[in-house]
Amino acid sequence: MASSFLSFSLLFIISLYTADGFRSYDIDRCVFNSTDPKNIEYIYSQYYNKLEFTRFSSSVGEFVGYTECGVKQAKYFNSDPSILARRRGEKERYCLNHVNTYYQAALDKSVKPYVRLHSVAPPAGKHPSMLVCSVYDFFPKHIRVSWLRDGQEVTSDVTSTDELADADWFYQIHSHLEYTPRSGEKISCVVEHASLREPLVTDWDPSMPESERNKIAIGASGLILGLILSLAGFIYYKRKARGQTSTQTETRPVPRPVPRLKPEQYPTIKPVLVQSQTRFIRVSVWFILISPSETAQCGCLSVLVLDQFGPPGPFSHLVL
Repeated sequence: MASSFLSFSLLFIISLYTADGFRSYDIDRCVFNSTDPKNIEYIYSQYYNKLEFTRFSSSVGEFVGYTECGVKQAKYFNSDPSILARRRGEKERYCLNHVNTYYQAALDKSVKPYVRLHSVAPPAGKHPSMLVCSVYDFFPKHIRVSWLRDGQEVTSDVTSTDELADADWFYQIHSHLEYTPRSGEKISCVVEHASLREPLVTDWDPSMPESERNKIAIGASGLILGLILSLAGFIYYKRKARGQTSTQTETRPVPRPVPRLKPEQYPTIKPVLVQSQTRFIRVSVWFILISPSETAQCGCLSVLVLDQFGPPGPFSHLVL
């Protein structure tokens, strides 16, 4: 008997503390939306392996089972008057003593909403335009959003979402208005909340949709950036070209002047005899003087023919 009890105890402890074991725990909580006792509910729940199997609620006044085991457990608790009396007294002992503190610390606080009014493409319907009034970051949850058109409240063609929780104690809501634009009209979104001393009115400016203004701003920014980059590239190119020209000017060799020959300095060439077939002719020689001029660096040569004497005739060869 002792060994069986020890084995059961060890099995229970191992199952409780291992990673894949089963866990059993109880939760006491108070649900309320004001300090009035009628709006406070005390709930006691028992869980086994993350599954709630028994609950006591002060609004019901007894235990309720949710599983086969929980039904048996609830029946046992409800048969004991002392257990019921204890749980029924927890609302006053546990909840009422703490609700005032929690309500003043959290629920009594309020945060003003942030409103954004914008235009969107409407779904297929009878109106060509749609406005959306988005209200963000407000607390507490209760809020009212309405529309005014030329000072009159609009009740048709208006749809709104529920208050959506942001999981950080704040909420958001979105209201849609389908309409047909009229010249000179005034459309406003009106928000009423506990954090506001008076309704928050946001007027719609139909001059240009926000999306169009954003497109124009992005295009203008891109144009200005392109002009700046083009100007910077042009300045860089001019400076680089100017530096290359200065380097070439500094490294170019200076040509030396070439002296000119005077006529008396020309070389003299003696006459030669040229034999052609059966006769001799006397030729007072022509000679060619090749001398560089001032334009020699351009690769040009000047040729000077001085003189030619003697009759023409057939020549077989010429000896200088």
